[in-house]
Amino acid sequence: MNTKTYLSQARYLDMRIKSKLQQIESLNELATSCSSVLTGMPRNPNIGGSKMADAVYKMIDLQNELKRDIEALVDLKKEIMNTIRLVTDAEQQTLLEKRYLCFLSWEKIAVEMHYSIQHIYRMHDEALNVVDTILSMRVNESE
Repeated sequence: MNTKTYLSQARYLDMRIKSKLQQIESLNELATSCSSVLTGMPRNPNIGGSKMADAVYKMIDLQNELKRDIEALVDLKKEIMNTIRLVTDAEQQTLLEKRYLCFLSWEKIAVEMHYSIQHIYRMHDEALNVVDTILSMRVNESE
């Protein structure tokens, strides 16, 4: 895995969490909009359960997945934070945090740091080289 992919993992996990939250919200709306029709006709107990029960079961499964994903995101962000802290240049460190932990766009980072976008790109390339060195040292230490 290259350096950029390593640092981008949190963004993709965050997007998956947001997607699951939307799915849960949609299932919740479905479950609360379900209403049963009461008739005097007897029902066949062998025919499938209610839509509401199915929606509730799916919501519970998604909520459990969501909890696991959130725990994974917190752990991943801690790991990435610890890696970024090893970058000695404070501006590079700030740029990496804004991009890979706060998920800001390049334009927003440039405005907040008062630099041109081209300068932000150059700083980012330099910072990635530093992180690449840090990650390489970790791999060498573990071998």
